[in-house]
Amino acid sequence: MDNQNNVTEFILLGLSQNKKIRTLCFLLFLFCYIAILMGNTLIMISITCSQLIDQPMYFFLNYLALSDLCYTSTVTPKLVTDLLAERSVISYPNCMAQLFTMHFFGGIEVFILTVMAYDRYVAICKPLHYAVIMSRKRCNVMANACCAGAFLHSFVQCLLTVNLPFCGPNEIDHYFCDVYPLLKLACTDTHIVGILVVANSGMMGLVTFVVLMLSYVLILYTIKAYPSESRGKALSTCSSHITVVVLFFVPVLFIYIRPATTLPEDKVFALLYTIIAPMFNPLIYTLRNVEMKNALRKFWYELPTYQVYEPLGLSSFLHVSTKDS
Repeated sequence: MDNQNNVTEFILLGLSQNKKIRTLCFLLFLFCYIAILMGNTLIMISITCSQLIDQPMYFFLNYLALSDLCYTSTVTPKLVTDLLAERSVISYPNCMAQLFTMHFFGGIEVFILTVMAYDRYVAICKPLHYAVIMSRKRCNVMANACCAGAFLHSFVQCLLTVNLPFCGPNEIDHYFCDVYPLLKLACTDTHIVGILVVANSGMMGLVTFVVLMLSYVLILYTIKAYPSESRGKALSTCSSHITVVVLFFVPVLFIYIRPATTLPEDKVFALLYTIIAPMFNPLIYTLRNVEMKNALRKFWYELPTYQVYEPLGLSSFLHVSTKDS
């Protein structure tokens, strides 16, 4: 078997070969990408320029918005331009770079969502120790740990792929470079590599998803003893996180937890976590969050409805203010 890499570029087959469908997809995903840019940038500016940045929940939400923006930017711009091109081509180095950056920013998002769930768990289940456990120093350490963990995950993922020999064909049945479609093209036995990819991506996603769900189970168990009004605000805050987690993790687990095979449905599920989830995150966190809406009003309209909140971050769901009722 020839183990030499003779491929210098890959052809991305994309979502469809039908011109009408491609034009429709171009308009749809261009709108989605503009919405992602505007929504996540709006969140970052509003949090950074207000006192919400002092609260751990919004400190990590700022990171989530940034990772969403970078994550979708590794895939969506090329997808949009390729929909108008006669032939979608990506060079071998750019393919490996896209693979690395996509898994790097995706890994950051996975870990940030986990840290945000931990923040809500501490706030609700250990409120007296919240200020100590979620101090700014520890928040910075956790944010750095998220980036380090994502880098390690992405480095391993890229290392497993870059050593594979590609002798042809070079057509990737996807709209971006990902591990499973590339394993399908490798001219060598990829069984062991496929198992390592599942262990790296699939198990990471599964373990973090289980941890997230367990944290919310503990939260729901704890708030049973709360008064109805406080319980409602706690549920409202956590439901936003759960919605984001489900939107992101369900398609990720569908693709990466199974053996290294490709299915026609993979491209549709990949759209959910590369474009749809980053687009809905700003809506979920702003429309269902009083503090975010007040920060947006303060920054963009200078309305007098903005309140100064405690850095502890508990008043948003443990106390009902007269302005919110």
